[in-house]
Amino acid sequence: MQSQQKKVLMLGGSYFQLSIIKCAKEAGHYVIVCDYNPNNPGRELADEYHEVSVIDREAVLDVAKSAEIDGILVYAFDPAAPVVAYVAEKLNLPTNPYESVMILTRKDLFRAFLTEHGFNVPQSCSYYNLDQAKKFFAQIKKPVMVKPVDNAGSKGVRKISDISELESAFNYALSYSTEKKVVIEEFIQRVGYQIDGDGFVVDGKLVFTGFADQHIDKYCNPYVPIGESVPSIQPEEFQQKARDEIQRALTLLNWRNGALNIEYIVDERGDIYILEIGPRNGGNLIPDMLKLATGVDLIQYTVNAALGLDCSSLKMESPQGCYSTYIVHSTTSGVLKEIIFTDEIRSNIVYYQGFVQPGTYVERFDGSDRTLGAMILKFSSVDEMLEKIDNMGLYIHVITG
Repeated sequence: MQSQQKKVLMLGGSYFQLSIIKCAKEAGHYVIVCDYNPNNPGRELADEYHEVSVIDREAVLDVAKSAEIDGILVYAFDPAAPVVAYVAEKLNLPTNPYESVMILTRKDLFRAFLTEHGFNVPQSCSYYNLDQAKKFFAQIKKPVMVKPVDNAGSKGVRKISDISELESAFNYALSYSTEKKVVIEEFIQRVGYQIDGDGFVVDGKLVFTGFADQHIDKYCNPYVPIGESVPSIQPEEFQQKARDEIQRALTLLNWRNGALNIEYIVDERGDIYILEIGPRNGGNLIPDMLKLATGVDLIQYTVNAALGLDCSSLKMESPQGCYSTYIVHSTTSGVLKEIIFTDEIRSNIVYYQGFVQPGTYVERFDGSDRTLGAMILKFSSVDEMLEKIDNMGLYIHVITG
């Protein structure tokens, strides 16, 4: 696709990042992977590997300088996005503004940005200190959401209603925060599914959105997604309102190019609340699923954008068929004995990657860091898709002991 090989630095080599490493390799590029974990699967695919933390911006900058890279990117991992922008600005490589990336990766900064510019936003405040948080908790309408300001994948999130629950929820969120800061915000009652999908910006315009309905397991943490499905059943009226609001935010942020992971809800009055605009592709195989559903390869476009290559051919395409992602997980902690897929679900499975072997101790699913495997499924109808993904415990049995 390109006339010459380019060097691209990938921050992270986890299972969810293999798709983009493979994509860049297939396009003929020289791929360098940084990851603090020497056992990451991405290093086996890369041309070059460095055991460097992807959130250590000076260490990553040193690798980028010595390798004389042409582009840098992160895929499906929020915390490294500011490092991408920092390094790219230092080396005059394609990127979005560092300040804007910081706003999108910090819930406290993002909520302040939304408030300043008149978006719908829950009442919220962020704290380093529990005692200060208690004062705000006494004033705010209950229930509230307690979250780390700087982590994705719904890790560290709790919904609470009573002061007796605050200390535990605060410390839990704090344990997942690099900044060691916690946001407490008003709970907004949504109508229908929460939307969790990917978008892509070209020359400042949101040219593609793959909005998916987000699914949860009510027997685990009800705020951690276990799947996303397309087409969304949300009325197009609300989807367009969301696109308009997201575009307004991106214009204010001087966003130029690249992938976004978008989460929003619609409340009982029909108002749009943007929860997240992550400056990277979604996890949980969302881009892979959207490629099957729409034919649009956001993974390839992400590589091209990082290298400053032309992305003007990207256009909006709607899903053709019914597809979903699904995160295999356990509702109990214990030693994994077996994962059983019933005949009723086997025919729907398009792709499956297991991450954990039997005999391994696994934790009850409470965040994306406790994923046992990931899959993409195809269904014959929206009704079949929603029935199965919202009742997957009937079709996939994770046995622990």
